[in-house]
Amino acid sequence: MGTSKTIAPYGTWASPISTSFVAQSGMGHSALPREVLIDGNDIYWVVGRPQEGGRYVILRHADDKTIECITPPDFNVRTRVHEYGGGSYFVAEGVIYFCNYTDQRLYRQQKGKSPQPITPEPEIAAGLRYAAIRLSKDKRSLVCVRERHEADGQVANELVILPTDGSIEPAIIASGHDFYSSPRFSPDGKKLTFLTWDHPNMPWDVTELWVGDFKDGKLEDIHKVAGGMNESIFQPEWNHQGVLHFISDRTGWWNLYAFDEGEIVSLHKREADFGFPQWLLEYSTYTFLPDGRIVCLFLDMGKSRIGVLTPQDGKLEEFSTPFSAFELPTIQSDALGQVWFLAGTHKTEPGLAVLNPETGECHTVHTSNEHEIDPGFISIPEHIAFPSKGGRTSFAYFYPPTNSSFEAPADEKPPLIVLSHGGPTSAARSHFQSEIQFWTSRGFAIADVNYGGSTGYGRPYRDQLKGEWGIVDVEDCVNAALFLAKCGKVDDERLLIRGCSAGGYVTLCALTFHEVFAAGASYYGVADAAILAQHSHKFEERYLDSLIGPYPEKEDLYRDRSPIYHADRLSSPVILFQGLEDKVVLPEQSEILAKALREKCLPYAYLTFEGEQHGFRRAETIKNCLDAELYFYSRILGFELPAGVTPVEIHNLD
Repeated sequence: MGTSKTIAPYGTWASPISTSFVAQSGMGHSALPREVLIDGNDIYWVVGRPQEGGRYVILRHADDKTIECITPPDFNVRTRVHEYGGGSYFVAEGVIYFCNYTDQRLYRQQKGKSPQPITPEPEIAAGLRYAAIRLSKDKRSLVCVRERHEADGQVANELVILPTDGSIEPAIIASGHDFYSSPRFSPDGKKLTFLTWDHPNMPWDVTELWVGDFKDGKLEDIHKVAGGMNESIFQPEWNHQGVLHFISDRTGWWNLYAFDEGEIVSLHKREADFGFPQWLLEYSTYTFLPDGRIVCLFLDMGKSRIGVLTPQDGKLEEFSTPFSAFELPTIQSDALGQVWFLAGTHKTEPGLAVLNPETGECHTVHTSNEHEIDPGFISIPEHIAFPSKGGRTSFAYFYPPTNSSFEAPADEKPPLIVLSHGGPTSAARSHFQSEIQFWTSRGFAIADVNYGGSTGYGRPYRDQLKGEWGIVDVEDCVNAALFLAKCGKVDDERLLIRGCSAGGYVTLCALTFHEVFAAGASYYGVADAAILAQHSHKFEERYLDSLIGPYPEKEDLYRDRSPIYHADRLSSPVILFQGLEDKVVLPEQSEILAKALREKCLPYAYLTFEGEQHGFRRAETIKNCLDAELYFYSRILGFELPAGVTPVEIHNLD
């Protein structure tokens, strides 16, 4: 006979998934492992450490199967190019080249020696930033993306070259475009390919693929190979024979192509996304095997898949794996034909995994946060489709409340938390996320919504958000909640919504323009879209041109879509979280909203965090946020919490 469960209301259940547990795992994308690289028989990748103030370090999986951290304590491997970073390091013959977060200089780290800077100290603190590093064929030079911040506030992005020992300052080899990414040398070292895009475009909207002749440290005869209006190019790579490959969404789906003898050849046509929005540099979703086949990661209607493509006949054979998500996408193959990538399951966080393409055998090699959570406390998501406004069909992952020690009274339905992801062209994923399981193990249902605009459902789905930010995404989150309530899965009187960044904007819009949610939580969310349009960093400086319209020409639309100008319609309590060093969504956004809530006498809480930027990385911050959010919901919805949850001040609450 099984052990009987304790009967207790939803939201009050005790759980082994504590705020401290979540804090060790990290919150959101900032905590995920990233950037797999292979050097000989050694595998490298980057992990975040919330318990060390959000520091990023490089791990090495050596040939003898040992795993060690090779980043000295005083260094943080993280670039601030585009503010979001990515492409923070490169490895060749045991030598590591990396960008250090504090000063943004490039460092050279040889085995057994302290890292040495190889780029000059900038005149402006952290004013010269480096990313997407590649080594030339003769192994004398590095080519990389540099983001140059000037005293007058101007920012220039360019490709630069410098000697590996730093004996000469970096020299510009390509400039004139607003953005650069993905420099790649051909196998013979004679050509260099790279991507560019220009304002007002984002890299998932319009990019261009270029190739130039590389000779004596200079680029000549630079010419465009692909890309242009309404085409996004992703991850150019040369195969072992020197044929250039890339991913393009020219058909409406990010598919794989080769540029062979002056012709662009489709390698496999499929209604699936093999590409990914370049929020970070150096994402990769495919890699070449020694025999010429290509192992690919892709999203098929939002679901993660992995397969091997034979270019000669275009056939793609999928592998059956235990993995439910590949995040953040990165994949590399070694000389033996093994494939290394980062993946997680419904019950495990993403970690380093290896696949044998010949046998289909795969397993996880290392997970930074191995846990011993009883499966009885883990909610397994269901991928659902639901009707939204205008006849649209939208998607979400639904997580039911799950706790092997508790069950609710028979006549009670669970409260629902709708998650609105950031980006907004990102996507919800289905690997184990302690932040989600924190809620479901306490008796909350979760709907992690892939609203119109999300990746994984093709370009037309992604383009649903064009000109409709704050409308389509909000409608989809609202309709996800109403759909689940209508199905009888959740309590329609206890619907909540939370989100970070663009997801925070969705949260605030939903609470302002719709009367569906009882309360919400906004993490560094946008309250005034006009402020974002006027004061954002360079990467997103013109993003809102496509999401809303050009500013100030469409100032009326910005006012219509900004919750701060419609505070009179806001009738639900809100808890706000803000990093005080956020350069993407400035702290004044939350300050303005908090002031409006105070004047409106609406219950709210407002927490700020020194040293945190756009995306919380510190363990103590994550713990404080979840404690505060849980306490806030308990007071608003009126349920009792187990002992030990620290109260937070809620203004205007009688």
